[in-house]
Formats: sequence, C-alpha cells, structure tokens
Amino acid sequence: MLSTRPTTRPVQFASDNYSGICPEALDYLLKANQGDAPAYGDDEWTQKAADKFREIFEIDCEVFFVFNGTAANSLTLASLCQSYHSVICHELAHVETDECGAPEFASNGSKLLLAQGDHGKLDPADVQRLITKRTDIHYPKPKVISLTQATEVGTLYTPDELAALTDLARHHGLKVHMDGARFANALVALGKTPAELTWKAGIDVLCCCGTKNGMGIGEAILFFDRALAEDFAYRCKQAGQLCSKMRFISAPWLGLLETGAWLRNAEHANRMAAYLEQQLSTIPELEILFPRQVNGVFVQMPQPLIDELYRRGWKFYTFIGTDGARLMCAWNTTTEAIDELVKDIRDAI
Repeated sequence: MLSTRPTTRPVQFASDNYSGICPEALDYLLKANQGDAPAYGDDEWTQKAADKFREIFEIDCEVFFVFNGTAANSLTLASLCQSYHSVICHELAHVETDECGAPEFASNGSKLLLAQGDHGKLDPADVQRLITKRTDIHYPKPKVISLTQATEVGTLYTPDELAALTDLARHHGLKVHMDGARFANALVALGKTPAELTWKAGIDVLCCCGTKNGMGIGEAILFFDRALAEDFAYRCKQAGQLCSKMRFISAPWLGLLETGAWLRNAEHANRMAAYLEQQLSTIPELEILFPRQVNGVFVQMPQPLIDELYRRGWKFYTFIGTDGARLMCAWNTTTEAIDELVKDIRDAI
C-alpha cells in the first residue's frame, strides 16, 4: 500500500550532522554577537573557550579552532608528518574512507597504511606488523598512529586498549592522533574523565567533536604535547581555516563546555540509540551488526525494506563502516521519531 506520509521529516537518522544547533551553543553564539570584538582569535570568547578546555582536560594544552572535521584531522596529521612519512589507521577510519584524500593532500603525500581489527578497532598486532614490515628507505616511514574514538562502527576503545596502542607507538617513536568526532559520546559511555581517555592514555593530539555534538560549525584541536603545535597556527591560516570572526566558533564551544551541554547532548544521543537498538532487536527480519556502545545502530536490512523506507522519506546511510544501514541519533532525537521509524519498518515488512 502506498504511503501518503510526507517525504521530509523533522528528525532523521542519517547523521548527527543533520541536527540543528542546540540551545546552549546558540545562546552563547547570540551573546557573542553583541558589538565588536578583536578578530582572528584575539577575542575573549576564544581565550575563555581555550582555557575551559585546559581546565576540563586537566592540562595546559594548545587549543585551535577550525571550521570542520576534515580540516582538523588533515591539518593535524600533516603537522605530525613529513611528506615521506606514513600514518597507520584502521581500514574503516574516516581519514581513509571519507576525507577525499585530504590527509594526503594536506601533508603533500604522507601515505595512509591500513590496519585491520575487529569492530572497527585497531589490532595492535596488525599495527606492529605495519610498523616493522619494512625499514628501508624505499618505504614511507611510519610516523603516526591515528585512531577513532568512538570508531566508525560505533564501538569504543577502553583505556587499556588505548594504552596498548600508545605504548606500541612510544616503543617505535610514533605519535598518536585521536579522531574524536564523537569523543563526548565515548566519554559518557565509558564513564571516564577527558584526561583519562586522552593524554593520560598516551594520546598526543585530539580532534574534538563540535558539529556532531550540537554546534552549527567548528571543531577543536587539542595538542597535549605543546611542542607538536609549533607553527600550527600558520598551517591553519595557509589552509583557509583561520576564521576572521573566530568568536562565532569559540563562543558556542564555550556554551557547550561551560554549561555541561556537551556531555548532556552526548548522553541523550547514546540513550536514544540504546532505545532504538532495543526496538529494532524485536524485529526478526533485522540483524544488529555491531555492539551498540554510543549513538549509532548498525543494522542489516533487506534491500526492499531499505528502498521502501527511502521512499517514505527516511534518510540513512548504507555505505559507512559496513554494507548495512547506519542509524544515528543526536542531541535532538526523540523517542517519538524512533517509534515512527520502527512503525514504518514493521509496516513495510
């Protein structure tokens, strides 16, 4: 039977990038819009946001703000590498599958070496294999391990798993980069402090979630090893990532951090995904593909069902991390939207 439901819906499950700006970020954005302020990050909002990061992470780190995650990851990796170096990452990592070659472009050619591992997590043995595979001058010298927290399939590295990889990196003289597009979701799920999941576990630099956590635009880069941030401001400027009106990126960040909304938003998104997983698990025709640990549910669906859900106006991806459907929850996801999706799934089946 043909559906008469609208093809546009107020809440979708394709990505947490679909969501709007959360109230706390918007409130601080509007506050920052009062009068003039110094440009290029010399304003009080940027200073306060950077200092708040240092307070929350319990370390005097270098903090930079850029427009998006692609720039954050790519410029950071470029700063850690020379063009003849290589970066070891998981074969499903965002820097490999969804950055359009930006890390290689920004670094003038640093090669990505792909490691394997169950559930989207790097296997230390396979990382070791890539590090020691060759040592001759004809091979791009491994310089960085890049890991994603939470991973591209919504799983988490425990502090012990992080330590195993960072210890391996230290043994071989490598640096460690963390793609933290959903770092806040990992933080609340594991019940650890920001410090425990980053520099105390051996992470050198974190690209921290902004857009997926309730902001309209902007990511933060935290160099826990300040020496690695030398001249990074110049790299941002050259790449077109130095925002002239920086306060409109940093003020929403301050809103998230100062009010605690960054953790509340993440906790809500995780809780909604748990509810979605629970509802989907009762449908025999569906198969949950990975352990649901944060705000994404990966599910195997028959192709005719996928086609029918698309036709009814639902949006979700089927090409990220797996050949199944990825259903993402965000700070604004509601149980009503989940119930409506599940009802349509049952009806279509």
